[in-house]
Amino acid sequence: MSDPFVIVGAGQAAAQAAASLRGAGYDGGLVVVGDEPHPPYQRPPLSKKHLAGELAGDRLALKADAFWAEAGIEMRLAAPAAAIDVPGRRLALADGTRLPYARLLLATGSRPRRLALPGMELMGVHVLRSRDDVERFGDEMRPGARLAIVGGGYIGLEVAATARERGLDVTVIEAADRLLGRVVAPAVSAFFHALHAVRGVAIRTGAGVVGLEGRERVRGVRLADGTLVPADVVLVAAGGVPNEELAREAGLATADGILVDAATRTGAPDIFAAGDVARFPSRRYGRLVRLESVQNAIDQAKAAADAMLGGSPSYNPVPWFWSDQYDAKLQIAGLSAGHGAVEIEGDPAAGPFAVAYRDGARLLAVDTINWPRRHMEARRSLAEGP
Repeated sequence: MSDPFVIVGAGQAAAQAAASLRGAGYDGGLVVVGDEPHPPYQRPPLSKKHLAGELAGDRLALKADAFWAEAGIEMRLAAPAAAIDVPGRRLALADGTRLPYARLLLATGSRPRRLALPGMELMGVHVLRSRDDVERFGDEMRPGARLAIVGGGYIGLEVAATARERGLDVTVIEAADRLLGRVVAPAVSAFFHALHAVRGVAIRTGAGVVGLEGRERVRGVRLADGTLVPADVVLVAAGGVPNEELAREAGLATADGILVDAATRTGAPDIFAAGDVARFPSRRYGRLVRLESVQNAIDQAKAAADAMLGGSPSYNPVPWFWSDQYDAKLQIAGLSAGHGAVEIEGDPAAGPFAVAYRDGARLLAVDTINWPRRHMEARRSLAEGP
């Protein structure tokens, strides 16, 4: 009997790769190894409907439990991977199990960035990435509680919206001079700043954090200017870090992610990587990129499945992302880094609007607010590029 294909990680990319392998006719052994006790589930609702209590945990599953058994996919859950023996083609698990593999896909995802701040260990301080994180954090989201969110990016603002709708007193603390500053134009930042402010969220931009204060439990966030923001609960939402350690310790090349080629291959024989953890060459943008998005997890996993079966895919996606906050939907097509001109379409104060980012005559990306048709047009336009 030949060795199985093994997938490390049990998130969106892992689930898609396993399904794609079976869909393409691969009928050999297939093992999915995950460190959480849950089968693969959706993560975007964690900061929105699941946190709000509108979507139960069992409805987050990407596939029905029966799918995995019927497809002959072995699920090894609550089984963290510990090491890769590249010459011996074996994956060691934390419990001492050693799994031989014919092909190995690393879909280990990312984790929340933990800030090196005094007080991070206090009770009431949370990050948000998993179902278990939501369970711990959600238990403290009581109406009237004071929630301080450190970070004004997607997760921080989505949680702020959910928390306000649940009746919490919310303060968002952002070190940069505007919200979402790393990913959108000032006009979009201003729109979301006003959207949250009118809903009662206190927003502190240009505000560095030097520590979290309290005895056993957090009682406030100390800012660099000396101000103490009172808090009963703190969420640190400071971005994500790729889970690249398993690959790096095995001698694979990493640089803020596992380095792969356009076919998702690493530098080691028969080892591939996909999803949040993979940094790949984008022909469209002429540089290495790492994408944390559902689109990338699904599409790159499909490419990885093809490559694992001997194909030669050339992964060159049009990235797209979205964020739901109150009744506003932000949709982003493309990557705006390196843009020059910015063009605003529509009226940010009166209705749906869009922001197009260009490098000379070349379109790089388009942000849309409550304008899905324009978003789809942007994706089609970008797909026609290189």
